[in-house]
Amino acid sequence: MWFNFFKEIILWLADLDARLLLIVNGAHSPFFDAVMWCISGRWIWVPFYIVLTYMLFRRFSWKRATLCLITIGLIILAADQTCASLIRPEVCRLRPANLNNPLSHLVHVVNGYRGGRYGFPSCHAANTFALAMFMSLVFRNKWFTVMMFSWAIVVSYSRMYLGVHYFGDLFCGASVGSLFAVLFYSLLKFLCEKLKI
Repeated sequence: MWFNFFKEIILWLADLDARLLLIVNGAHSPFFDAVMWCISGRWIWVPFYIVLTYMLFRRFSWKRATLCLITIGLIILAADQTCASLIRPEVCRLRPANLNNPLSHLVHVVNGYRGGRYGFPSCHAANTFALAMFMSLVFRNKWFTVMMFSWAIVVSYSRMYLGVHYFGDLFCGASVGSLFAVLFYSLLKFLCEKLKI
């Protein structure tokens, strides 16, 4: 009885995921194809990361700022590898645009990009939400927090728009990244108190 109940819930969520994906991915245009392609890229955000690094060194001592940067690296490594190497091979959920997915013929593909084979959970969402959560905890500023999470949401949205992730992929990736950010922030805070930096 319980097995059938959970099976029905999972099927309902999968159907909802597919519907949401097709709504977001279906609302495309040449202009937004170009915009979302750029937003989803890695290199376009390098200036943003440089500004965040500058903000850390301006706000804190070089020791604490350096420790924050090391922590960010560890958080992203942990979130990325948890999603890509631990969860994905076990869940094996095909990306929407993957040609082996029955849904793929309904998905609008930009620049021929279909992503890798599996997409659950999203590493983009894990990494961006990890950084957003960590930086928000570090700076404790309402507007900065709004900016960081808005950035993470827009990057995640671009992945749905491009047809390479379902909402569920993004939600779970964001949850994994946020969890690691909170955990590592707590460890950083403890370490800074012990080292008095």
